[in-house]
Amino acid sequence: MITLLAFLFVLGVLVFIHEAGHFLMARWHGVRVITFSLGFGPKLLKWTRGGTEYCVSAFPLGGYVKLAGETAEEERSGAPDEFMSKSKWVRFQVYLMGPVMNIALAFVLTTVVLFSGADVALWPSSTPVIGQIAAGSPAEKAGLKVGDTIVNIAGKYVKTWDDVTMGVLPKANQSISITVDRNGQFYATTIVPASQTKYELGDIGVGPTLRPQVALVTIDSPAEKGGLKAGDVIVGVNDQKGLTQPKLLEFIRAHPKQPVIFEVERAGVVQQLLITPSDKGANGAGQIGAQIQTMETRRIDPTFVQAIKMGGQQTWEQSAAIVTTLKGLFTRETPVKQLMGPVAIAELSGNAAQLGWIPLLGFMSMISLNLGLMNLFPIPILDGGHIAILAMEGISRRDFSLKVKERILFAGFAVIMLLMVTVIYNDVARMFR
Repeated sequence: MITLLAFLFVLGVLVFIHEAGHFLMARWHGVRVITFSLGFGPKLLKWTRGGTEYCVSAFPLGGYVKLAGETAEEERSGAPDEFMSKSKWVRFQVYLMGPVMNIALAFVLTTVVLFSGADVALWPSSTPVIGQIAAGSPAEKAGLKVGDTIVNIAGKYVKTWDDVTMGVLPKANQSISITVDRNGQFYATTIVPASQTKYELGDIGVGPTLRPQVALVTIDSPAEKGGLKAGDVIVGVNDQKGLTQPKLLEFIRAHPKQPVIFEVERAGVVQQLLITPSDKGANGAGQIGAQIQTMETRRIDPTFVQAIKMGGQQTWEQSAAIVTTLKGLFTRETPVKQLMGPVAIAELSGNAAQLGWIPLLGFMSMISLNLGLMNLFPIPILDGGHIAILAMEGISRRDFSLKVKERILFAGFAVIMLLMVTVIYNDVARMFR
C-alpha cells in the first residue's frame, strides 16, 4: 500500500507540475484551455471553471492539457484565442514551459533536501585511489591493484569516485578501457564490468579505503575517559593500521580490560589515545562505549542561500549526467535494459517513502529532472519534438503541410511506443530475476 500511495503521489505531483506549466503559459498568452486532465481514459472526477474542464481520469500514468485549435487538423474558426492562431514564438513558450516546470521543481526539491541538512559521505568526492578489490572481480582479473589511482574510463578523465561510478554504472557486460596511475606510471587495461542487481548496473569490484569514524561517545565510558571524541577518524589500533569498521569492532571485542593505543585523526592532526575496553559486552566481550560508523562523513547544515547555490550546482551536474545517459541510448553506450518503467519507479518510490519524506522528495527531484530533460529531446509527440518542428518551420520560413506533420508525428509515436514496450518488458523481466 505504501508503494502504491508513494507512486501515485510522485507521479501525480510531477504530471500536475508539467501540465500546469503548459496551462499557465497558454492562459498567459490568451489561449483558451478546453481540458486540464490528470491521467488518461475515462474521467472519474470533473468540474468546469472559467471555461476549462478540470478532471481526474482513470489511468494515472500521465496527463494532458487540451488547447483550443491545438493542431492543424482540427476544425478551427481562426479565433485569436486558438493555439494555432498564435505566433510560433508563443507556441514555443507553451511547449517549453512543461519541461521547464519539471526542471524548476527538481531544483526546488533538491534545495529543500539540502537545506534539511545531512551527514554526507566524503569518499564519493575524493580522488579515486583504489583501497579494496573484491576477490575474483573484473578489476582483479584485469590486473588492477590496491593503491592504483583511476584516471581515465572509456576515454574520459575522472577525478572523483562519483566520476568512476558514472563511468562504470551504465557499462554492464560492455568492454571498456581503464587507465590507472601506479606509482607515477600509467597502466592501461580493458575491463568488462559485471552486471549487479536486477537493474543490471555495471560494477568492476573496486572501492575506496573506508576509514572508521566515531559518530557518538557515551558519557563516562572508556572512550570518553580515554579522550575519544565524535568526529575522530580511527586510523589504527596498537600496531595495526587501516582496519575497516568490522575489523576494528572485532579487535575491540577481543581485548576486554586490555589497554589499547588508538591512533586517531582529529582536524587533520594524528594523535594517540590510550583506551581500555570494558568487559560489558556479550559474553564478556570488550566495549569502549562509542558508536563507530563505517566511513568518514561531513555534516552539512547550509543556510537557505547556501542551499539554493548548492541546489543549483547539483541540479546542473545531475542534468549533465542525465543528458549523457540519454544520448547513450542513441549511441548504444547506455544499455536499454537499465531503463525503468512505471513498475520500477513505483518500487523505488515505495522504498524512498519508507525512509521518510526527505528521501522521497530527493527521489521525486531526480524523476522530475529526468522527465523534464527527456521531454526536451527532439522526438515528435514530446514537447521537444514540437519545438523542433517549429524551429524547422521557422528556418524554412513556411509551415509544413498537414501530411508531412502527420508522418513526423507518426514516426515519433512509433519511437515512444517502442520505448514504452521496452521499459515495461524491463520491469516485468526484473520481477522474475
